[in-house]
Amino acid sequence: MPTVLLIEDEAALGLIVKDSLEVRGFRVEYAADGEEGLRLFQAGPPDIVVADVMMPKLDGFALARQIRTQNQTVPIIFLTARSQTADVVHGFELGGNDYLKKPFSMDELIVRIHALLSRQPAAAPAPVGPLPIGRYRFDYPKQKLCLDGHSADLSNREAELLKRLYDQRNQVLERTTVLRELWGDDSFFNGRSLDVFITRLRRYVKDDPQVQILNIRGIGYKLIV
Repeated sequence: MPTVLLIEDEAALGLIVKDSLEVRGFRVEYAADGEEGLRLFQAGPPDIVVADVMMPKLDGFALARQIRTQNQTVPIIFLTARSQTADVVHGFELGGNDYLKKPFSMDELIVRIHALLSRQPAAAPAPVGPLPIGRYRFDYPKQKLCLDGHSADLSNREAELLKRLYDQRNQVLERTTVLRELWGDDSFFNGRSLDVFITRLRRYVKDDPQVQILNIRGIGYKLIV
């Protein structure tokens, strides 16, 4: 039975979502604010986190930042009335996996939970040592990109995207695959978010002309090293 950590400060909505998830076969741990949610997470990591963004004591974004310092893989779904592109991108930067705008249907939430749980990869050995990308050295576990003694700290989402580009270097990384693995689906809105992250990665590697991230029109991207 999958365990959902639900953090929602609107008590009425929180209880409705909790009851609906339990009826559908989930075990639910419920918290009414971010600090309580973090304590429950630390007591025993759930299979997935569903968290409101606007909460007292510790908001959803701050909560996600704390979770990602302890666990890089547990899926996180944000629930929020905020839908500006900057807010959504920020949520993904912090390691969120999906973003559901209020008001939402329970069926949609259930579908997204199942989709994220089904995509959880089997544990793989961590890379040994920094990965060479031209003159750069990419420390994937630490999410750092280093050049000539200087390093840039990558967000969780930037590091995951760069790792996928590295694994497929000099080959095409399909856009649809990245969107489904990192964003949950290949919707137009998520596609715009992916474009923002690709632009940021290009800025990170601009100091080595031997490294390029090409846009393969209609297909995806290619890291040329």
